[in-house]
Amino acid sequence: MAKIISIEEAVSHVKDGMTIMVGGFLGCGNPHKIIDALVEKGAKDLTLICNDTSFVDYGVGKLIVNKQVKKLIASHVGTNRETGNQMNSGEMEVTLVPQGTLAEQIRAGGAGLGGILTPTGIGTVVEEGKQKIEIDGKEYLLELPLRADVALLAGHTVDKMGNIVYRGATRNFNMLMATAADVVIVEAKNIVEVGEIDQNHVHTPGLFVDYIVDGGDK
Repeated sequence: MAKIISIEEAVSHVKDGMTIMVGGFLGCGNPHKIIDALVEKGAKDLTLICNDTSFVDYGVGKLIVNKQVKKLIASHVGTNRETGNQMNSGEMEVTLVPQGTLAEQIRAGGAGLGGILTPTGIGTVVEEGKQKIEIDGKEYLLELPLRADVALLAGHTVDKMGNIVYRGATRNFNMLMATAADVVIVEAKNIVEVGEIDQNHVHTPGLFVDYIVDGGDK
């Protein structure tokens, strides 16, 4: 099966009501061309798992502004005023998660674990409705794993088998999310032949990647 597909075919995998993960940190490492196509498509009632909602006019924040997200799971939302507006009005359900906890929940989802134990959030609103477990006299919260129907990633250099090299900090949540979704689609800045990437430089093995989209400038 050819892994390289058009952007139109890529967004066809995102259906109304699905749970999607989008890599990135304040838009750095977002798959911008896929997001723009998803905005144009208008898929709605999405559950969005991401580190943050970027800005109103940049990256994943556009999905919020276009009111395509029914539920958001993220670690902070302060840079996108529309996220706050929809959260306060009750139009969008928002679950705020400590950033490290969010990363570990996604990692657990990708590794097939039943959850993680963390002391983060004990004694705060974060612990509301969650199971506490005591180990050696210390309390921990049980945080459940997170998975998605589709993960949308961004890679700097990707070979035709889907092996990904990220550039600098853009690896952020992309690496974790690659393991935690039923369908994984990467937007590649550069697509190269198999063998052009030193195997020691691969950050995400192509085993995890279902589809590749050409996100280059040409």
